[in-house]
Amino acid sequence: MAVEIDWFPLWLSLRVASLATGLATVTGVAAAYLLARGPFRGRAVLEGLTSLPLTLPPTVLGYYLLVALGRQSAFGAWFEGVFGDPLVFTWRGAVVAATVPSIPLVARTTRAAFEDVEPGVLEAARIDGAGALQQLVRILLPLSRRGIAAGVALGFARALGDFGTTLMVAGNIPGRTQTLPIALYDAVQAGRWETAGILAVLLSVVSVAVLVVVARLGEQGA
Repeated sequence: MAVEIDWFPLWLSLRVASLATGLATVTGVAAAYLLARGPFRGRAVLEGLTSLPLTLPPTVLGYYLLVALGRQSAFGAWFEGVFGDPLVFTWRGAVVAATVPSIPLVARTTRAAFEDVEPGVLEAARIDGAGALQQLVRILLPLSRRGIAAGVALGFARALGDFGTTLMVAGNIPGRTQTLPIALYDAVQAGRWETAGILAVLLSVVSVAVLVVVARLGEQGA
């Protein structure tokens, strides 16, 4: 008997993960740049906030996002007033839920890459009159591209595999917000083991591919 697979969760997961990775890259690179520059007022707070999604259980993180983005919150009410739809329990909510846990992976890897850049190179650029933005665009980003790419790859894998936070914020609505990890959970709960196996293999293949990319980037940067 052939196993019927609903491919919507895969396409939704790829869409959500791609958008979430873009948001996490912008946010994570910005945070990494600030943290790599050296001491400043509020640095410890920023560092803590950047690492917090790694330490909080996904359900707790999802709860905080649900409270912050729901209809009863100021932001949630503003979003619904502007776009006509709520943010939570939609695919847009899934993007936010996948973005937040991905930011630390991008930020940490990028920060390490920034800090590996020879200080003398930045000092020479500073002496030549390059401002902070020019140093970032012309020196730090090009020299750190492999580290940034590795962080982006890890962030994508994290966004693609997110379960708990996405379930809390976007829910489990087939054909609307059901991502691949949630579809896998549903298949197991329903006893559809062959379907669950196929979905698990799909997630595993993507994860292995990402790890291979990260490993190769590390070898090239060595």
